[in-house]
Amino acid sequence: MFVAMNRFHVALGQEEAFEAVWKGRESSLADMSGFIDFHLLRGESVAEEGYTPFISKSTWENRDAFVAWTKSENFRAAHRNAADNRSMYLGPPKFEGYTVVEGA
Repeated sequence: MFVAMNRFHVALGQEEAFEAVWKGRESSLADMSGFIDFHLLRGESVAEEGYTPFISKSTWENRDAFVAWTKSENFRAAHRNAADNRSMYLGPPKFEGYTVVEGA
């Protein structure tokens, strides 16, 4: 299995708007071969830094399935308007990819 995560620093006060963008998006992840699941995680506010951490986490059968998603028309369509919401973030998201070594 492969886990792909993007870490976002969302400006304080923009949390609801950020969540609304994700909840209102058209997603075709379930149509992709090798896709297992997706979660949007909201962390605790980091008031002294001025942001709330969020993570978008998707799980795939393997890294190749994830890479195929990133090269697909579905991926381009899903991210087409991402720049429209740039004011919600403190910097760009940070990608992290992990191969599952052990799981329950």
